[in-house]
Amino acid sequence: MQLKKPKPNRLSEFELLVVLAIHRLGSEAYGAEMGREIESRTGREVALGAIYKTLDRLESRRLLTYEISAPRAERGGRRRKHYRTTALGDQALQRTLHELDAMRTGTDYSSEPLRAQ
Repeated sequence: MQLKKPKPNRLSEFELLVVLAIHRLGSEAYGAEMGREIESRTGREVALGAIYKTLDRLESRRLLTYEISAPRAERGGRRRKHYRTTALGDQALQRTLHELDAMRTGTDYSSEPLRAQ
């Protein structure tokens, strides 16, 4: 079975993690910090390249936008791209979460979080 590419109004699993990280981080949502957020909350190792590729894809679908910060105050400080979701991105997030909730309803996982074994 070949998996279909998500439509612009839906997010893949990793896209969902990235968008949720953006929402959690607010004004601090830049690539490296998103990676740390995803790793700390999921325990899943994340390649920075995967994050940047996902950010580019979401931006091309008009689900994200970014602003470039001023260079950091430290010596050799670099500019950062700080991401936020667009209205279309927020709609995609809500639709994806709604679909997940609809699938969870009535399963053993619908009311309690998974526990580590």
